Parts: sequence; C-alpha cells; structure tokens
Amino acid sequence: MTTKHVYILGGTQTDFSKNWARENLDIEQAFSETLHSGLESAKLDASDIETGHVGNFVAELFAGQGLLGGFFGMADTTLDGLPTARHEAACASGSIAILAAMSEIEAGRYGLACVLGLEQMRNVPGHVAADYLGAAAWRGHEYQDAKYIWPRSFSDLAEEYERRYGLNYDHLMRISEINFDNAKRNPNAQTRNWTFTPDNFTADDDANPVIEGRTRKMDCGQVTDGAAVVFLASEARAKRYADEHGVALESLPRITGWGHRSAPISYQRKVEASANDDYVFPQVRRAVLDARQRSGVNSIDDLDLVETHDCFAMTEYMAVDHLGITAPGEAWKAVEDGSIEMGGRIPVNPSGGLIGLGHPVGATGVRMVLDAAKQVTNTAGDYQVESANRVQTLNIGGSTTTTVSFIVETAA
Repeated sequence: MTTKHVYILGGTQTDFSKNWARENLDIEQAFSETLHSGLESAKLDASDIETGHVGNFVAELFAGQGLLGGFFGMADTTLDGLPTARHEAACASGSIAILAAMSEIEAGRYGLACVLGLEQMRNVPGHVAADYLGAAAWRGHEYQDAKYIWPRSFSDLAEEYERRYGLNYDHLMRISEINFDNAKRNPNAQTRNWTFTPDNFTADDDANPVIEGRTRKMDCGQVTDGAAVVFLASEARAKRYADEHGVALESLPRITGWGHRSAPISYQRKVEASANDDYVFPQVRRAVLDARQRSGVNSIDDLDLVETHDCFAMTEYMAVDHLGITAPGEAWKAVEDGSIEMGGRIPVNPSGGLIGLGHPVGATGVRMVLDAAKQVTNTAGDYQVESANRVQTLNIGGSTTTTVSFIVETAA
C-alpha cells in the first residue's frame, strides 16, 4: 500500500484569539483575508491555483451560509471559474478536504490545489454553539438528556477507560497543562495570554467546574473563530515551484502517507463493537497504521512529534495509546515520564493543540498539516521541535466517526 507524494508549498493560519463578529468580520471576509495571506506567505499568485477545496462543518448554522466554494471567486476575480468543492466531516472536515485535493492531484487532474478550512463559532452564545456542534452526534438517539453533548460523550469515554483500565484525573489535567504551556509559545494561540493557578488543574469545583459528567472546564478544547490554508502540489508542479524559488525539491514538505477510516455515528455502537478489542476505537488505530504503512513508517519511534486531536483531554489520552506511544490503557505512563512534553521522547501538540491553540472545527485538520509542514522545515518558531523531520497528524470527527491521519516529512 503506497501513495504518491503530494507536496506542501506553504500556507498560513489566522490568529485564533480573534472574535470575528466583534471585529465586524464576516465569514467571507475571513476566507478572503486568509487566502490572500496564504498566497503571500507561499509566494504564489491566485492564478497558480487550479482547484479549490473548503473544509467546514456547520457554516449554515453559525453563519447562515452554505456553498462556501463560491468564496474563491469572491476573494479574487482571477478565481472566477475555478473548480471548487466544500467538504464536511465534523471536526475532520479540513482533513477530508485535503484528501479530496490530494486525490485530484494524484489522478493528474490538477497540479496545484488550495485547501482552506474555516469555522466561525463565537458569534452565538455558548449553549447555542454547543447545540450546533451536536449535529455530529446521533441526534434524537443519544445524549438526549445532556446539556452539552460533546463534554458528555468524552465523559463517557473517560468512564469506559476507567472501566477497562482505570483512570486518574491528574493525568488528564497534566495533558491540559502541557497543551496550555505549549500554546504560550505560539503567537496564533487563542490562550497564549491566559493565566492559571495550580487549582485550575485539579478537581476543584470552583477553579475547575464540572461541565458535564466527568468533564470539567479545563478538559475542554476551545470554541474558536479561525481559518487555515495550505497549497498542495504534484511532484512535477512542486519541482517547478522549487526551481522558480531557488530551493531544492527535497527541502519542501510532502505528505507521504494517509489513513482514513469511518465508524458508525453512534458512540455506543462503537464501544460495544470494541468490547473484545485491544483498542477502544479500533478504526482510529487502523487510520494511524494505514498512514504509516503508506509512508513506510514502522513505528512511533520513526516519528519526531505528533499533532493530535485533543477536543478534550480525554481525547488526547485515548490518542496517546492509539498512536502507539504506549500500550492500550497505559497512556498515563507517557504523561508521567514526560514523553509527550517538549523535549520528550515524542512531543505531542507543540502548537498547543485544540485545548491551547484553539479549535475552529473546519480549520483544524488543515492547521495540523500546516503545523506539521512548519515543523519539518524548521519554521515553527518558538514551538519548534529540534531536528524534526517527520510528523504524524491525527484528526477526529465526532466520537471518532471519521478519523484521518497524515504523515508529513521532508527528504532533506
């Protein structure tokens, strides 16, 4: 199982701390600003783009807007006539958009694709946003008694880990603390200027109140307005780009492997199906291994870092064992021994992740690949992992209903 290499020519992300509505910025304006900023950063012209893909979950609900591919032609008259598409897979929407663009490049239809993920989420009250995001759950069948669906879902995951392996809340809080610490190094992080006390990372009901079930405030990823864009190219188009800019093709980041698996939308159906499996979410594990097999990566030890989905601390705890950083149920060991910290054996979320950096749902998968590209080209700034050459991303939609993983590396 192999894949053609798709190159990443550059991109950018917005400042995830911004509230677009307060700045009188609508979703089309945010799209346009991100696209033009990305083109400038990548040293490309709008006329270089041959196909456009948008990752977005629920703009119809938050912004009353669909048909987001039409924003390309609004952003630049050069792009009037560009073939475009919009892709939805809840929190994995951006990764699905990347997969679609890769497919077109691999098929030889186009040489250079633009993938832009975005979500506006802070223009409505929190309880309304939570209800909108619940569209990725099995509505009308699960969590009908929950005020906040996703905190409840991942509270149930914590209960499942407690039942199968045992679970110490201190380990979840250490994951959150690491991500918030990493975010302080990231100039685009939503929480980079936030301050905390030690009590915030405990089960103190005042400093860290319960949101739903076992999920507390500091377990949660952020509600974020944000966008990210990457430009993908075939090897031939990337070679031309490299020649034009006086750089070696081998120095450009490339996607060498991908994994994509889906599971039933029902959380309960997933957990029941895995009752006798080593992993709570076997399709997540399969996506991880598929990406590695396609890229020729043998194990976690062949990676330099991971950008993973931490919509909740419990999600990252699950990801740690599903990625193979530890054996199933033993993620606590990687927390306790510092393996996942900056400077550790396999740093996880140097960017700050969804907890520290922020989680504009449709942008997250694109942002992960962008951060991976930064890491392997030594351009991540203060959150750079030393000598990083190969990164794995893990992006999850819903209760692992959709899982996508990429391997990003350089040949240099």
